[in-house]
This record gives sequence, structure tokens and C-alpha cells, in this order.
Amino acid sequence: MIRLILNRIPRPILIRASMYFMPLAGFFYRGKGLIDPINGRSYRKFLPYGYGRLRENALSPATMSLERHRALWLFLKRRTDFFKKPAAVLHIAPEQAFYKRFKRLKHLEYITVDLHSPLADVKADITHLPFDDNRFDVIFCNHVLEHIPDDRKAISELYRVMKPGGYGIFQIPLDKNREKTFEDPSITDPSKRAELFGQYDHVRIYGRDYFKRLREAGFGTEALEIKALFTPDEIEKFALDKEEILPLVKKPL
Repeated sequence: MIRLILNRIPRPILIRASMYFMPLAGFFYRGKGLIDPINGRSYRKFLPYGYGRLRENALSPATMSLERHRALWLFLKRRTDFFKKPAAVLHIAPEQAFYKRFKRLKHLEYITVDLHSPLADVKADITHLPFDDNRFDVIFCNHVLEHIPDDRKAISELYRVMKPGGYGIFQIPLDKNREKTFEDPSITDPSKRAELFGQYDHVRIYGRDYFKRLREAGFGTEALEIKALFTPDEIEKFALDKEEILPLVKKPL
């Protein structure tokens, strides 16, 4: 049922519907077992999630956070001054888990961008961002680039609008066993894309050369492994994906 919903219903509709679903789900699943670090509450379990293979305990019922969202939140809390230092923040395709929480942070100038999302302040194409050069201190662009036909142009735009000395997290589905990214623009059939790229609306599957693409645009990069950032107990408690990588980018001064 979950796979069917994810693959058949447009994402903007899912976002709106989940706004009503979250409070009920959070109440129903409350208990002890797992902790969502974003709201600090415990639940007896999380929901399964996945466009193809369902991952158990992936989706937190109250915040709608996935493994990658919880990992990013913990990284920002523990390894950065994001929650304390004034900054101009650009968030591409903002996730519900973060949107209202980041909006409430008075020390941030927080701007969200997407072509279709109801959470976007600015409706814009990531390959033609309507911002001045060197505008933002922090940029989040998570699970977006695999949807963009000209991802190199998108990456160059993110580099252009980031301030020198700024940083970003640009998460993507990464196949660590694959040396080179596989993409074929002639593949447009949704079922074929799902088979080859992992999801009906993906246009490529990234390999380890993803970081090379980022560096070609000018970024410095660091691949932060979840199993190195967190203890095994934390990975279990927060239901993180130990094989995941946080791609950290920085724009040189």
C-alpha cells in the first residue's frame, strides 16, 4: 500500500495530506523503543518507507523524518553552529521534518525554493536560481539532483549563490558499489526509470564519482560516513542508515 501511494500520488499532494496525518500518527505510535531526535520524542516503532524495497522503521510518524533527515539534524546539532549563528540559508525542496522548525529560528534568514512544493517561498528552477552571486551561508539540497536532467548546471548554480566560506549538504541516493554514475536521457518511461535508477522520477543513479562532479564546480567536498559520525547504539536508537553518507560541500574563501 505504501509503495502504491508513493508511486501514484504526486508529491505536492502527499505533502499536504501528511500535514493532517502527522498528529494522528504520532499519537498512535507513541511508546518506547525508538527516538526521533528532531522532536525528542520516543515511539514504539517507525513506519516502513520506500518507493521500491520497503525499509522498516524508516519514517518517523510525527515529524515525517527519514533516516537521512534524522542524521542531518544530529549533524547540524552536534557538528555545526547552525542553531546559534546568524546565517542566510537556502533550502531547495524543503522537507517537512525541517520546514517549520527552521522557519522558527529567528537568527536565520531562511528561504525555501522549489518548482511545485507548497512549502516553497520561491517557485524557481534550480538550474536558474533568482538570487545574486555569493548570497547564502548555508545551502541544503537533499535528494534533488537525481531528478534534474542537467545536474551539473544545478550544481554550478548552487556554487554561484553560496558565499565564499559557506557550506552545504547535498544528499543524493548513492550507490557506493558503483564507480561511475549511470544516466541515459533517452530513458523516459517511469517503470524503466524505477528499474534502472531506483525511482520513477529519477534520471540517474549516482556512483562514487558524484564527489568529482561537485569538485568540478569548485566545491571542496567531504564524504561523512554515518557509521563514523554515530555510535552503533545511536544508529539503532535513532533508526539511522549506517551505510549512508552525508555529502558536505564548502566554497573556498
